[in-house]
Amino acid sequence: MARTRGARPRRVRLWRWRRNPLRRRSDLAEAWLLLGALVLALLLGVLSGLAAAGAVDGSLAERRARSSPVAAVLTEDAAGATASVTENGDGGVWAKVRWTAPDGTLHTGRAEVSPRSPAGTEVTVWTDPAGRLVAAPPEGAEARFQTVMAGVTVAVTTGGLVLLGGRLGRRRLELRRLDAWEAEWSRVEPSWRRRMTG
Repeated sequence: MARTRGARPRRVRLWRWRRNPLRRRSDLAEAWLLLGALVLALLLGVLSGLAAAGAVDGSLAERRARSSPVAAVLTEDAAGATASVTENGDGGVWAKVRWTAPDGTLHTGRAEVSPRSPAGTEVTVWTDPAGRLVAAPPEGAEARFQTVMAGVTVAVTTGGLVLLGGRLGRRRLELRRLDAWEAEWSRVEPSWRRRMTG
């Protein structure tokens, strides 16, 4: 015996845009709201993403301009320093180094070095204009990755917030439509009751 499937209602695409005696004003308003939210989400998402990427790129360029590489000397064996400091994911350890600032004064601090470096090894550290140690500014692929990720994150967040606003507006239209139906039913229902009982 062959199985029969229930008839599925045919989906009519873009029905809110077509002239139809059953289409309400709220249906057309909902269609415009959804279209506006989609266009606005795309537009604002792209613009805010580009702005964020530009801001991050500018910030990284400023960091690169404000920091400079300086030759420093390890004042302790890096192997001995591993007991007192933790290793990071790159396999480097933090050890004490000494360097000369641009004004000629000697400075000491901790910098990340190779774990097997003996005392006296020359290493490169990054300093700010005052001669203080700073992290090396991201360059090349790392800088591009940070810029792109910032742009994408802001674009997706902005677009998502606009779409959420459109969804909330649509929900408000639905609630108003349900209230209108309820009010209409309260006017019609008594006459139907009289017909049913009479």
